[in-house]
Amino acid sequence: MLENLFTLLMLVMLQAVLGFDNLLYISLESKKAPLIEQKRVRKLGILIAIILRIILLFLLVSIIDYFKEPFSFLTGKIEDVVSFAFNGHSIIVLLGGGFIIYTAIKEIWHMISTKDLDNSEMVDTKSKKTANAAIFSIVIMNLVFSFDSILAAIGLTSSIENSTTAFIIMAIAIVVSGLLMLFLADKVSEFLAKNRMYEVLGLFILFIVGIMLVTEGGHLAHIKLFGNEIVPMSKTTFYFVIAILIITDIVQGRYQKKLMSSKK
Repeated sequence: MLENLFTLLMLVMLQAVLGFDNLLYISLESKKAPLIEQKRVRKLGILIAIILRIILLFLLVSIIDYFKEPFSFLTGKIEDVVSFAFNGHSIIVLLGGGFIIYTAIKEIWHMISTKDLDNSEMVDTKSKKTANAAIFSIVIMNLVFSFDSILAAIGLTSSIENSTTAFIIMAIAIVVSGLLMLFLADKVSEFLAKNRMYEVLGLFILFIVGIMLVTEGGHLAHIKLFGNEIVPMSKTTFYFVIAILIITDIVQGRYQKKLMSSKK
């Protein structure tokens, strides 16, 4: 019993740590919906994602070997240039990472190219989404982010002999972490709304998340370029880069304020 409780605590902590980048994506994506719908978009998107995560957990437990085994029609080699062996997991992670990189670059470019940022949200209707479209994007990307955490959860509960008990523990951890995300989503969005200068920082963090997923997907697909295997970005490296970005942003902000005060 104590061992199961400890496993549950570990899973909740794991889901919380791995859910940081997901939370950031939810906050940025919900901004594309109409202002009065943004809060509902975040809540509904997370609630639907929690339900689908549990369904995904059930499916992965049942067919986990299928996601790990490479597809024969997606395995090959082009002389000494590139070799690959794609499986279900690698394709999902690669597509998710690629989409996040595209989203981050598009939003950064929008910030640079827009002359009047204060009125851009009212004028630029192309970058806006309907509430349902934003919810759909949040749910899909939430599922992409959840793959690693669910697979890690399956690994952590592998020592539990009773498969039903293991499933229940993992499902509880998903629900608890989802509710925590639900609680924090509005706070993160409010912080970004009040401190718009941190939007750029958030988008660059999202960009690095995309790179991390692409490298992980490339590693899962056993991609080799000119004989060199793609190595996934470790979580330690990821959080170190994030820390450096945050510190740089804080120092640059204070230095900019100092320069402005000296000019005055």
